[in-house]
Amino acid sequence: QVQLVESGGGVVQPGGSLRLSCAASGIDFSIYAMDWYRQAPGKKRELVARITNTGGTYYSDSVKGRFTISRDNAKNTVYLEMNNLQPEDTAVYYCNALFQTVGYWGQGTQVTVSS
Repeated sequence: QVQLVESGGGVVQPGGSLRLSCAASGIDFSIYAMDWYRQAPGKKRELVARITNTGGTYYSDSVKGRFTISRDNAKNTVYLEMNNLQPEDTAVYYCNALFQTVGYWGQGTQVTVSS
């Protein structure tokens, strides 16, 4: 059974930082590309960051320079370090594991940026 479990969300003031984690089980984690998506109320789910199985990274323009994605294959875990958070970063953040056409989603973790 495949499981992706996100953690690390919470409430933070503007300018603050959070580190999200997504622990995977039931898959050969090392061969999967791992993505972080987010969905704000009333908006479409959007890709925030990706790390390939070989360590290549991609960031959306809205988070480039503020967010860092990384992975630890020994722990089957992907991370999203988020710095200088702004109110527009408020959303539910989801991790996604992707290998060719097969993808799995986590349940999401809420990030709220508010003063």
